[in-house]
Amino acid sequence: MRERPGRLVLLGHPVAHSLSPRFQNAALQRAGIPLTYEALDVLAPDLPGAVRLLAEDRAAGNVTIPHKEAMAELCDVRTTLAERTGAVNTFWVDEARKLVGDNTDVDGVALLLTQLLGAPASGPVALLGAGGAAAAVLAALERWPGCTVTLYNRSHTRSARLAERFPIVTRCVESAEEAARESLPFGAAIADLVYRRGETAWVRAARACGHRAVDGLPMLIEQGALAFERWFGVPAPRDAMWDAVLVPDAR
Repeated sequence: MRERPGRLVLLGHPVAHSLSPRFQNAALQRAGIPLTYEALDVLAPDLPGAVRLLAEDRAAGNVTIPHKEAMAELCDVRTTLAERTGAVNTFWVDEARKLVGDNTDVDGVALLLTQLLGAPASGPVALLGAGGAAAAVLAALERWPGCTVTLYNRSHTRSARLAERFPIVTRCVESAEEAARESLPFGAAIADLVYRRGETAWVRAARACGHRAVDGLPMLIEQGALAFERWFGVPAPRDAMWDAVLVPDAR
């Protein structure tokens, strides 16, 4: 086992709603690791100072909205996936006392889409968003031949920058409706990376229209399990993680 982190945290704003502490603490308990995973609500101007102090404590953890891209800039070392996406959602301090940034969202997305489709993705894709999560989606999709992406974001500048980095984006459009109209025939598969108890309104509406649809919970659990494996160098107890979020009143 690797040198144990001094702390385990989730950095974001807001974070009170996150399920990550629930399933990560269940995993720690199952694995017999005497640490507690805690959510830290950090405003953007305070992120550099908070990260510096955490690095001094040999902390490890996760990063969520809106800090994934900023965190990438703060890390001393970035993995290939973190470099490719320009975003970090998992971090730790290595043996050389360097802050390492990784992106386990990419493989979380890959699992989500494979489960939804029953096979790797192919064909046209509409992607709404151009932040760190969107970059993770594109990094997952570019592994599979035959994918082309129509991209929409409220900021055309952000869309254009992401399209420059990922050649599978063949078009940036001016509205979410236009993106959906091009890529969502009847029976299309829809993934909402957001998760809510009882699923999201987007997922429920998509199913009502005859589409296959899933929310972001499988991605959330998988990226967290992969992060656990980065921190401790042992397999993550995925069954305990899933039980923690699915079993009523599980803690």
